[in-house]
Amino acid sequence: MKKAILFFLLMLPTFAFAAGPSVPLMKANVDVNDKASLQSGAKTFVNYCMGCHSLEFVRYQRLATDLEIPEDIVKATLINGDKKIGDTMTIPMQKKESAVWFGVAPPDLTLTARSRGADWLYTYLMTFYVDNSRVVGVNNLVFKDVGMPHILWELQGWQTPVYKTVTDSDGKTHQVIERLQADPNVSEAQQAEYRRTVRDLVNFMAYAAEPARLQRESLGWKVMLFLALFFVVAYALKKEYWRDVH
Repeated sequence: MKKAILFFLLMLPTFAFAAGPSVPLMKANVDVNDKASLQSGAKTFVNYCMGCHSLEFVRYQRLATDLEIPEDIVKATLINGDKKIGDTMTIPMQKKESAVWFGVAPPDLTLTARSRGADWLYTYLMTFYVDNSRVVGVNNLVFKDVGMPHILWELQGWQTPVYKTVTDSDGKTHQVIERLQADPNVSEAQQAEYRRTVRDLVNFMAYAAEPARLQRESLGWKVMLFLALFFVVAYALKKEYWRDVH
């Protein structure tokens, strides 16, 4: 019985993830080996997200090394205030104060790409829409009644919901969102640029959630090559050994 309970507790995160949002997730197609994308995403994160959110497990120096950005450029463009290159990407906002201002303290985002998934993050940033009933003026398809404003609205514009009427199993009709209508004042080229910006941002957050992934992936093929060569040597040694035995 104790083993069954322990198994259930360990599997709770899996069950929660499997439930997931009812909205089909868009593909982020992240590639943490794309240094240009990571550099662009880091810039977007610092300029738009770090007013409220931190990456408390990422150091500027590690970011500079992994993303191949000279430290003087990092200091000039990505570090604000009196932070040093060896410091972590934290913000001065205190959690108690922010909880009073916003109702809840904005979370640290270091591990969000691992806990939510890159596709969820990408879809979340793509599906803000105008909702005047909300205090922040917007809502979100994958995070209903979200408390965060649409910080990237200047890049995407204001999407509006298009509703349709559906009938439930009890025969009652109600309105549901069928799709989101793009801002008519934003061109398709601007929309495409926004999609690239969001992909780069999510790509950077995927990197931030597991910086060691870059080294692990670069080392992986070397390990496989070594094992392949070792197999050839070991097999030849085995044949030579058993020839003498027989």
